Amino acid sequence: MQVTISGKGLELTQAIKDYAEKKISSLDKFYDNILRAEVTVGLESRHHLKGKNFICECKLVVPGNDLFALKEEADLYKAIDKVRDYLEGELKKHKVKEREKEKKLKRQVRKTKQYQVEES
Repeated sequence: MQVTISGKGLELTQAIKDYAEKKISSLDKFYDNILRAEVTVGLESRHHLKGKNFICECKLVVPGNDLFALKEEADLYKAIDKVRDYLEGELKKHKVKEREKEKKLKRQVRKTKQYQVEES
């Protein structure tokens, strides 16, 4: 899987890049057909009374549908963790849907298949 990390409104340090890449790359064990992941981490530009709000958004490109997650937190690392946890669940759902499609196609093939009876 190819992981692309970009920053919005803050400077990306090597530690942030490594952490985000490690977390997003770990999604490979739930679904091995992920083509690409585009991660954007940054500082939300709206003014908040509670201080800074960090965002993490990730787009996973998989066959069929693309999966997208966006989370906001007071800590950047928590936002990355929440995105990873959310995408884990979405990947599991996507995997189940794909299996159901395959099973449905196999059932249709079995129903339409005609067997020949040999006479002796």
